[in-house]
Amino acid sequence: MQDKPLFILSALAVLAVAVILVTGIGGFARGGDFNRRHSNRLMRWRLIAQAIAVALILAYVALRGN
Repeated sequence: MQDKPLFILSALAVLAVAVILVTGIGGFARGGDFNRRHSNRLMRWRLIAQAIAVALILAYVALRGN
């Protein structure tokens, strides 16, 4: 049962990546001022969140395997 909090944290990280991605794609589709101001920042945040999510998933798999 030690890995359950890590699983929940991993799921929340994946959800955060999805939200950031959808926001970025929506801004790109709409274009305009929002896209010019925030598109690069959103994609940077997505990459950071995605790296964290992958690290958490790998930690979960490592703990689950032992």
